[in-house]
Amino acid sequence: QVQLVESGGGLVQAGGSLRLSCAASGSIVSINVMGWYRQAPGKQRDLVALITRSGYTNYADSVKGRFTISRDAAKNTVHLQMSSLKPEDTAVYYCNAGGTYTGNWGQGTQVTVSS
Repeated sequence: QVQLVESGGGLVQAGGSLRLSCAASGSIVSINVMGWYRQAPGKQRDLVALITRSGYTNYADSVKGRFTISRDAAKNTVHLQMSSLKPEDTAVYYCNAGGTYTGNWGQGTQVTVSS
């Protein structure tokens, strides 16, 4: 069982920045991939960024160059630094551990970008 707690969401103006954090606890020793996903109203949940233990990262095309995912192994925490935010980035952001098929999701944190 893995527990994930997200924090750092909020309301920001277009062009602003936010930093999301995800603290993991529980059975995390075998977790390789951790990622951030987002879901806007009426849309499916999509990948934003992921990172492996070795530091490999992958980003959605829509956030490349604006978002940065990082991982603090000692603190079992994953961060998502979001810059140059756009109104279309508005969504609930979810942390995932181990892949979408595992069911290891956080409760989500709302990010709202005003124009």
